[in-house]
Amino acid sequence: MMTLLRLELVDSLQVQVYETRGQMGFAAGTAVASKLRELLARQPEVRIILGSAPSQNELMDTLAEASGIDWSRVTLFHMDEYIGISAEDSHSFSHYLRERLVRRVQPGRYHVIDGTAPDPKQECRRYAGLLSEATMDIVCLGIGENGHIAFNDPPVADFEDPLRVKIVEIDAVCRQQQVNDRCFETLEDVPTHAITLTVPSLMSGTYAFGIVPGPTKTKAVHRTLDGSISTECPATIIRKHPHCTLYLDAASYGLGER
Repeated sequence: MMTLLRLELVDSLQVQVYETRGQMGFAAGTAVASKLRELLARQPEVRIILGSAPSQNELMDTLAEASGIDWSRVTLFHMDEYIGISAEDSHSFSHYLRERLVRRVQPGRYHVIDGTAPDPKQECRRYAGLLSEATMDIVCLGIGENGHIAFNDPPVADFEDPLRVKIVEIDAVCRQQQVNDRCFETLEDVPTHAITLTVPSLMSGTYAFGIVPGPTKTKAVHRTLDGSISTECPATIIRKHPHCTLYLDAASYGLGER
């Protein structure tokens, strides 16, 4: 049973708030699965960008267990990767996505950002070329504690970025979040640079879904929904997306605080 606590519209963004994290993840995963089926019924292929973080666990599980999806006609992309960490490393985002979803559903194609490429700038160009081959149908993303989307932290986020993929220095708050999420043991273990899809690439999806659970995200959620649309909180840009739904639980929404 799912308990929808609140439904609201903030600019163009639909916001759904559920009682628990599990309910939120299941609702988001069900919606994404439904959209996949709908698109596959009318086009030969679906292309989807997926965030790779613990906040997406319930979404991944729901997608992996969904029926009626011809995954052989789905192409998956991920949205960021640490420079210097290989795809086989358990800390890598490509490893997360492979273990959480790819090996379970066997998509037709899974394009990986190579964090160990000898020329990271060339790797950005290669991945940008893959993204540009056709329309991006779906983007599923999270929001960081500093309001980032992918690794578009406030110091480097650009709503009009001319690049589709770029190299960034990871913000200190964002690096600490990786420790808070238990992805790394210490701050010193977290890489300082990454390859990330830019804001325009994330906004290019025809449909977008945001999945943001937990009390550590409450401040970022409030800024996303209530603040001015600005790179000071990069996630505010999703309020301009014509077909985006943000899924929250009671903790991340901060019931009684807004």
